Amino acid sequence: MTFVIAFLCVMIFMLIGEWVSSLTHAFIPSVFITAILFMIGFWTIVPKNVVSQASFGNQFIGIAVPILLVHLGTLMSIKELVAQWKSVCIALLGVCGTLILTLSIGSLIFDWHTVVAAVPPLTGGLVSALLMTSGLKAQGITSLVALPVSMYVVHSVIGYPLTAVMLKQEGHRLLKQFHAKSSQATSTTTQTDQIAADDKKEKKVFNLPKEYQTSSFVLVRLALVALLSIWVSSLLHNAVNSNVIALIFGVIAHQIGFLEKDALNKAGVFNWLMYGLLAYVFAQLNVTTPKIMGTIIVQILVLIALGLLGMFIASRLLAKPFGMSWQMAYACSLTSLFGFPADYILTSEIARSVSQNDAEEAYVLKHTMPKMLVGGFATVSVASVIIASVFLKLL
Repeated sequence: MTFVIAFLCVMIFMLIGEWVSSLTHAFIPSVFITAILFMIGFWTIVPKNVVSQASFGNQFIGIAVPILLVHLGTLMSIKELVAQWKSVCIALLGVCGTLILTLSIGSLIFDWHTVVAAVPPLTGGLVSALLMTSGLKAQGITSLVALPVSMYVVHSVIGYPLTAVMLKQEGHRLLKQFHAKSSQATSTTTQTDQIAADDKKEKKVFNLPKEYQTSSFVLVRLALVALLSIWVSSLLHNAVNSNVIALIFGVIAHQIGFLEKDALNKAGVFNWLMYGLLAYVFAQLNVTTPKIMGTIIVQILVLIALGLLGMFIASRLLAKPFGMSWQMAYACSLTSLFGFPADYILTSEIARSVSQNDAEEAYVLKHTMPKMLVGGFATVSVASVIIASVFLKLL
């Protein structure tokens, strides 16, 4: 009974987030509301282990993450993936803007250890926050131990609505572009027909009768590709993150016909895995308390403001040379605040909210989703770990 109650609690938080997002037409993202609910819950009556009790623990995540990333690879083409080198550059240079402003101005306002402890989580995800926490403990700087994870918590909450605003502006711009290419009366039909035609033209390695194309058959192939990506990453001694390899292998598997497009939705388990992964991410909010936040909130907010300003300046200056709108460039850089799966969910919600039909939504997603996913991997999966490793030596 306890496990079912825990699962119910998690799903109620998810449901409220989705309803608020729908009610506000994604102006308030679902992940923002859900994060707030989890934080308040952990500070009041919700058990700290509610997510693991709901079955979304480490084992679940070890399976869900690589399979979800392989699935997302099936939504892209090799051409689209290769074309995202500009998104990688923008995202990384945005992080550089954050580093420059926080280390220069931030160190004039706060002591050096405070800045060094807080900046890596600001430019990356949970991994860098945990690395800095361990480093502070090892060096006996106990007064700042709560700072990295608290920074991760607060900057994520701020980053969700800010990214949503950028993506919404970009979505409206893309729709104007979409309708300018052809008249509204014909473009929707043409685009819809094109999507259907593309689905029919998909390569298929397995031309089995329909009764054999079951959900388990899809999941077996996804698991095989996910396992291969983990194995290849281990062969490379993790020089390339297994998550990045999973995304690339997902693209390749779809292109050669081993996996169909949108594989997890066809298997009927995409939402289940995504909810579990989100719950696991929000479970990290259980390490903070109002008392801890009260003692370090000023440092966190000032450094976040400096970091976002540095990111904005870099994105605004570099957007035109890299052929993006400044809103899209800034959104790419902002993926460093949260990464996957929040970047996927925010992009999907905004595309759905600004579009009137499937053709418009597909067009918006085509021009935003690859940029957001690849930008997030460049910052959170790669850059943040490197930055944290360097900053540990600066403590």
